[in-house]
Amino acid sequence: MEIQHTDDGKKGQFRAVEGDTEAGIMTYVWAGEDKFIIEHTVGNPEFKGVGIKLLDKAVAFAREKNVKIIPLCPFAKKMFDRKEEIRDVLA
Repeated sequence: MEIQHTDDGKKGQFRAVEGDTEAGIMTYVWAGEDKFIIEHTVGNPEFKGVGIKLLDKAVAFAREKNVKIIPLCPFAKKMFDRKEEIRDVLA
């Protein structure tokens, strides 16, 4: 599975693809220069665990850019509540 990242400076997405099939997508918008808001996560039910893979990519991106994440998406919020090891990027 490949996770593709696009960002136009205002919004972006992490998109998981397996061959020609979209496995999941996580969208975000920038909130200033130092944080972004995860708005929505959708996973294809055929790909178990794809949401976590997308979130892991978002967390790695936040760490790389030294920015914080605001998880408005219910899935992302639940994962931040559950996984203490990713809270270093929580806004």
